[in-house]
Amino acid sequence: MATSSRKAQTPSSLASKRPLPRDSSSEVPNKRMNWNPQPSLPHSAAPFVEGSIVRIAMENFLTYDICEVSPGPHLNMIIGANGTGKSSIVCAICLGLAGKPAFMGRADKVGFFVKRGCSRGMVEIELFRASGNLVITREIDVTKNQSFWFINKKPATQKIVEEQVAALNIQVGNLCQFLPQDKVGEFAKLSKIELLEATEKSIGPPEMHRYHCELKNFREKEKQLETSCKEKTEYLEKMIQRNERYKQDVERFYERKRHLDLIEMLEAKRPWVEYENVRQEYEAVKLIRDRVKEEVKKLKDEQIPMTNRIEEIERLRHNFEARIKEKAADIKETSHKCKQKQDMIERKDKYIEELQQALTVKQNEEHDRQRRISNTRKMIEDLQNELRNTENCENLQPQIDAITNDLRRVQDEKASCEGEIIDKRRERETLEKEKQSVDDHIVRFDNLMNQKEDKLRQRYRDTYDAVLWLRKNRDKFKQRVCEPIMLTINMKDNKNAKYVENHISSNDLRAFVFESQEDMEIFLKEVRDNKKLKVNAVIAPKNSYADKAPSRSLNELVIQETRLKQIYTAEEKYVLKTSFYSNKVISSNTSLKVAQFLTVTVDLEQRRHLEDQLKEINRKLQIVEAGLIALRDTNRHLEHKDNELRQKKKELLERKTKKRQLEQKISSKLGSIKLMEQDTCNLEEEERKANNKIKETNVQKAKLVTELTSLVKICTSLHMQKVDLILQNTTVISEKNKLDTDYMAISSQLRVTEQHFLELDENRQRLLQKCKELMKRARQVCNLSAEQAVPQEYHTAFQDLPNTLDEIDALLTEERSRASCFTGLNPSVVEEYTKRETEIQQLTEELKGKKVELDEYRENISQVKERWLNPLKELVEKINEKFSHFFSSMQCAGEVDLHTENEEDYDKYGIRIRVKFRSSTQLHELTPHHQSGGERSVSTMLYLMALQELNRCPFRVVDEINQGMDPINERRVFEMVVNTACKENTSQYFFITPKLLQNLPYSEKMTVLFVYNGPHMLEPNRWNLKAFQRRRRRITFTQPSQ
Repeated sequence: MATSSRKAQTPSSLASKRPLPRDSSSEVPNKRMNWNPQPSLPHSAAPFVEGSIVRIAMENFLTYDICEVSPGPHLNMIIGANGTGKSSIVCAICLGLAGKPAFMGRADKVGFFVKRGCSRGMVEIELFRASGNLVITREIDVTKNQSFWFINKKPATQKIVEEQVAALNIQVGNLCQFLPQDKVGEFAKLSKIELLEATEKSIGPPEMHRYHCELKNFREKEKQLETSCKEKTEYLEKMIQRNERYKQDVERFYERKRHLDLIEMLEAKRPWVEYENVRQEYEAVKLIRDRVKEEVKKLKDEQIPMTNRIEEIERLRHNFEARIKEKAADIKETSHKCKQKQDMIERKDKYIEELQQALTVKQNEEHDRQRRISNTRKMIEDLQNELRNTENCENLQPQIDAITNDLRRVQDEKASCEGEIIDKRRERETLEKEKQSVDDHIVRFDNLMNQKEDKLRQRYRDTYDAVLWLRKNRDKFKQRVCEPIMLTINMKDNKNAKYVENHISSNDLRAFVFESQEDMEIFLKEVRDNKKLKVNAVIAPKNSYADKAPSRSLNELVIQETRLKQIYTAEEKYVLKTSFYSNKVISSNTSLKVAQFLTVTVDLEQRRHLEDQLKEINRKLQIVEAGLIALRDTNRHLEHKDNELRQKKKELLERKTKKRQLEQKISSKLGSIKLMEQDTCNLEEEERKANNKIKETNVQKAKLVTELTSLVKICTSLHMQKVDLILQNTTVISEKNKLDTDYMAISSQLRVTEQHFLELDENRQRLLQKCKELMKRARQVCNLSAEQAVPQEYHTAFQDLPNTLDEIDALLTEERSRASCFTGLNPSVVEEYTKRETEIQQLTEELKGKKVELDEYRENISQVKERWLNPLKELVEKINEKFSHFFSSMQCAGEVDLHTENEEDYDKYGIRIRVKFRSSTQLHELTPHHQSGGERSVSTMLYLMALQELNRCPFRVVDEINQGMDPINERRVFEMVVNTACKENTSQYFFITPKLLQNLPYSEKMTVLFVYNGPHMLEPNRWNLKAFQRRRRRITFTQPSQ
């Protein structure tokens, strides 16, 4: 045996021999229960039979939050004190297998079986099948008092579940198979007939109960047919005798009736003749009308091709106009190409002009060179004259050395300054790259912010407009104003966005936050009153809670805090409320909505950091730029000073080396003359090259002119095609106008013809109405309805009658005279005679059919009775054998027999149980009144045990049947239950009891399930049976040494 315990809001606990899987959702405090019972006895040698219960799972069901039971394949004893939840398992089996709530005797609505305070409950039953276990799930909705069914986790209907259960021969409504606690007393109240029906369904072959029902139906039909045949035979003989007395009067009546019938036929034909005359006139008018109608149709048919042609011409016109537009576009494109060619020709002309100008320049340069050579020679003469007149200057070397030192110092300073300028430029480039990178980061943040703003604009346009207004008018507010929360807060992990959005209402997410009441009133006045925008606004608390640390850790809050109002799981939100009336905790759960706004994360702190970084970079850039400006000014000053020193040095050097300079100048000028004489230009060669280039350009120009001419021709051709299309379009429009004129003429003729048609149709309608009136009168004379066709008898009779009104009137006068000769006849006598004759024929046929049907039912009864009664007697004999054996083992007597008062009354057959608990008494039938409660319980239990080995059902449930038994009988019954239910190839057995006697025999094939409760139960995760056994052995071993 194995035991386990659990703690929950409802103190109830159950332990099984088999370990059950833990549910991850059971970590929620005080709402769910964990399972981890340890196995005790092996069951590998005891297989389940088809349809046995392998697993029972309950959630929010009666006393259980979450519970799962794994019964054994043979005898399962469920033991526990009253109120712990034993019968809840029985209820779960019944309701989980599509049983009716009323059968349990507790409540008539399935919603009452859900744990109080819960909105939904669940029962899941897993049944053994060789082809694969069948898992049936029933979810119960308390609000709607409705059940939702699933088979192997797939949705199903209750009808399908019932069919699957019935296929496994499970009958939770049969007291012989399923005996709940509240129905134990009703078993003894079953009548013999009800007990037989329950036994047939429980252990009989599937066809036995069906045969019994067929026999009862056949016997009921047989009785009805026998009574009906006897009554109809007597009534038929009386009818025949009565009709013989009135036969002669009936014959005279029929002679007079023949004359009256002829008169009636003549009177009936007369309106038909009148109708026929008007009908012929109607047909003539109708023929003319049809001819006119054909003419109208012909005119309309003539209109159709004309209309089609007009539509076709209209399509052609649209086509021509489209083509004209295309040609205009082509002309425009070709003209553009012509303009391009003209531009290219002009560029070629300009190029030729440039070549000519270049040649002219070279000619001018040659003339200038000759002039410069002449001028240089004159300068040489002047320099030579000056050289002859130049004297030696004083010694200027010290001054030149000083200026050289100053010049070197200035050049060093200038080089240093230029180096600093280069460094500053590099620093500026580096800062500009950093600035570009920061700008790119800010743009990416702005793009994410725009995504959030787009979501806000699509969902709450008024709030979005208010945000835009706030950004433009922040100067109107004295203190800080925050935009809506959904724009300002960001999630470190987007997976948690749905929890925040489900926890904070949408009104708060889109609310503006103010630090000042005055600012909020200004904002609401402007936005709500003036702009008519629907927005929300709140005042921020004076003290911020952002920097306050929680008083306890998160783990302590989640695990130990019992007053948390809201708890979130991966996909659900749980809300706990305390009832105002009962002070009980009520929980509800809802599915989390998908996050919409906070999935886009913008780190505003990082963005502000980037903006600060950008400001710092701009400040450094300004400093670098100012340094560059100062260095450039310094560099310009040094360069100016350098030029001045160079000029002074130059002047001194010129004074010092004037003679040498003059000599050098003369030498230089001579060299220049030599170079200028060498730098001669072959004008003829240049003219020849220029002429060749001009010639090549003219060739290209001629090619372009040819292409331009071709384009002009194409443009001219396109213009001609356009004109041709315009002419064709004009022709089409002219044809359309002509067709419109012809169409109007035909339409006018059609209106005249239609008017004629309407006049003829009106005349036809008038004649038709007259025909209908005559037809109506003729039908009234013949007693025919509007939809009823004229019977064939009228057609046959009308053929032998005159066809003109005069002849009909003459024959009417003659027949009326003859009919007046027959007097003194009573029509009621003939009517009764005819009615009786009809009834005699009908009764004769019915009596014949009833006798045939009666013979068929007797044959069916004989066949079905043989197939039902013989197996039933054998079955009852087997039950009696087991039942008598069980009673004799208890030193008592009992027997079961098939009882009936009349062998043909199959609905009166029943199983009679007779018992005797004392040797001094006789066998008495088991009734609710004759035996005591304990005796009835023993009898019921032994009868069910007699059915156990014969049973076709996969399992049997008996709830607290040992209550009221004396200890001796209880021990005997328990031994029988163990011995019978633990045999090989027997069905599963559930025995529920709140207590057991001591020292009872047990079997290795039994499964014992204990149900405990109490406020100080061991935690489920601490339950370890093996550890308990080891600890017990250690205590036992250490006691002697102590």
